[in-house]
Amino acid sequence: MKINGTPYRSVWLNEKDGWSVHIFDQTRLPFSLDILRLTTPQAIAHAICTMQVRGAPLIGAVAAYGLALALREDASDTSLENQASMLAATRPTAINLRWAIERMLTRLRPTAPAQRVAAAYEEAGRICDEDAAQNEAIGHHGLALIREIAKTKKAGSPINLLTHCNAGWIATVDWGTALAPIYMAHDEGLNVHVWVDETRPRNQGAALTAWELGSHGVPHTVIVDNAGGHLMQHGQVDMVIVGTDRVTRTGDVANKIGTYLKALAARDNAIPFWVALPSTTIDWTVADGVQEIPIEERAASEVTHVSGKTADGTVTRVQITPDGSTAANPAFDVTPARLVTGLITERGTCPATEQGLRGLFPET
Repeated sequence: MKINGTPYRSVWLNEKDGWSVHIFDQTRLPFSLDILRLTTPQAIAHAICTMQVRGAPLIGAVAAYGLALALREDASDTSLENQASMLAATRPTAINLRWAIERMLTRLRPTAPAQRVAAAYEEAGRICDEDAAQNEAIGHHGLALIREIAKTKKAGSPINLLTHCNAGWIATVDWGTALAPIYMAHDEGLNVHVWVDETRPRNQGAALTAWELGSHGVPHTVIVDNAGGHLMQHGQVDMVIVGTDRVTRTGDVANKIGTYLKALAARDNAIPFWVALPSTTIDWTVADGVQEIPIEERAASEVTHVSGKTADGTVTRVQITPDGSTAANPAFDVTPARLVTGLITERGTCPATEQGLRGLFPET
């Protein structure tokens, strides 16, 4: 995808030294576009924990490069296992992180220490390329759904899509999951408009999704998280499309907190609720998402404080709750498969069921 006409991925190697890792500091968006250069596995872990880099597919890819950086320092078996465990522990909910680390270990354990660094960079690069290709394929399959909606609209009427959190290219290596079909629909000339949930408490929708869509020229409107149901009741939403951090083999979906409520409102108003994901986000070991998926509990300060830009252009952080009030901050919720219209993957769409998923991925 492009920023001011320049194509970028969300993670890339430094062109001069060929080994250090670049990411965008997503905690600085949308007010500042800062590029970070990461040189140690500890810096990678910090970036993931603090959400300088976020999005299930992207943190897996960045963690893969983190393991490559670790092996530059020490390519021994002990270092490989210890650093892999350290990186895998940075975020508990997104399955792509664990998947990427396991894939790297599968490639590197049988490799002699002297060859591990080169092999690690090669495998991390392959993970990135595959993610970009998978997300592009997701875009094409999701575009077909938007085209079908377009056929039902009166001439000149917008196709109103609602999304929650940020599942765009900044959350993946490229293209995005939920936003990929929207970009393709817009580029094809379809009259799409996106309702962008602000996504409290970290405002990934208001900060990141709105920034992405605006940079690409896609018409959009930011709404408070609880406005979605009202819009659905009044016929102003044609489809809900979200990403996910983990999908069980039975089709339950873990995504940013508040997704479950959107699915309930969509069901009550007979609006299709689609979830876009690469196959790396499927956790084939889990059947009951509500009972088995670990939900990350993040700092209370994310709820009690908010960042923004003042009238003079200064970016600052302010407290919005009374002194002494406590706050809880579960970062994700689980939407049961019965509320999901279907899943959009790189191999096509399917019902949110084990039979549907195994029909697309019989090798699992």
